[in-house]
Amino acid sequence: MLEQDRIYMARAFELAKKGRFTTSPNPNVGCVIVREGEIVGEGYHQKAGEPHAEVHALRMAGDKAKGATAYVTLEPCSHHGRTPPCAEALINAGISRVVAAMQDPNPQVAGRGLFMLSQAGIETASNILLEEAEAINRGFLKRMRTAFPYIQLKLAASLDGKTALANGESKWITSPASRKDVQVLRAQASAILSTSNTVLADDPALTVRWNELPADVQAQYPEEKLRQPIRIVLDRHNRVKPEHKVTQLDGECWLIRPTPDTTETWQGNVEQLAIPADDNGIDLVILMMQLAKRNVNSIWVEAGAKLAGSLLKLGLVDELIVYIAPKLLGDTARGLVSLPELSALSDALQFEFTDVEKVGNDLRVRLRPVW
Repeated sequence: MLEQDRIYMARAFELAKKGRFTTSPNPNVGCVIVREGEIVGEGYHQKAGEPHAEVHALRMAGDKAKGATAYVTLEPCSHHGRTPPCAEALINAGISRVVAAMQDPNPQVAGRGLFMLSQAGIETASNILLEEAEAINRGFLKRMRTAFPYIQLKLAASLDGKTALANGESKWITSPASRKDVQVLRAQASAILSTSNTVLADDPALTVRWNELPADVQAQYPEEKLRQPIRIVLDRHNRVKPEHKVTQLDGECWLIRPTPDTTETWQGNVEQLAIPADDNGIDLVILMMQLAKRNVNSIWVEAGAKLAGSLLKLGLVDELIVYIAPKLLGDTARGLVSLPELSALSDALQFEFTDVEKVGNDLRVRLRPVW
């Protein structure tokens, strides 16, 4: 890999990150077009159904695209979807070289884009800054490879691993800075998953609070343009009602139930999805498979100890995000995760730290399960 390839691809990733709040269910993609050492065009994919990154960059480059090199963070598409193939657009523009950070695992692409370019006489290269390419599209890539969404389990706890007092009081264990940080991560998820227990206890909105996002994000995305994640509620006993906030707000709300309730009148944005359940609750494996079929790339889970434990026991969690507050809540306070008692340390769930950062007066710890 040439050093200049690394430099221009890094710029393409900067552009791709600008779409992380709006592109779902599509991947985040950035493109830079370089001719004779000068960037003549650049762009990023902003929203599903709208022009892809390559198209924005080609429009900016105009006639200067002829004979230039295009750097793109994901293999150019080769199929007709809601937009025409980007590989075809690059060919028609006279691009002479295409550098892709990685191949697209989408079965509709999967190497066909690079092959189409090669057949047209365009030099191609891939696997440039591959680690960054994987990181920026974890949800999309996992859905394409496994037919499951990428699941982030968010938890907040005291130093002694407690989430609430024995009487249920939990507002607020963590700092305002941590709660704002949660909004940024929430906003990047395809969906937010919670339970009817949480809805009945707190009547949460399960939305992204625009006024708590950083100023640079607010500047890029006015409140009316911000994509709200799908709100998904596990509701085995049909306890969520039309008067709950989660069903009243704009944006999609999916109630997960073994048997949909036909007696209630719901707003048009509310959908009941029939998923089997047993005495232990909704079948989470079947649920995740169905959500992936509905193009849900990533799920941000905010719920109690029981759902957290169930997801972990089933091996469904891809990333654990724990906000730790410098407080002690004592023996009778509620625990972090509901898991069965172990008889041997060798049976303990294992994790590896991927990032530790101070947020306000708290720590945000990111971990990856070692399955």
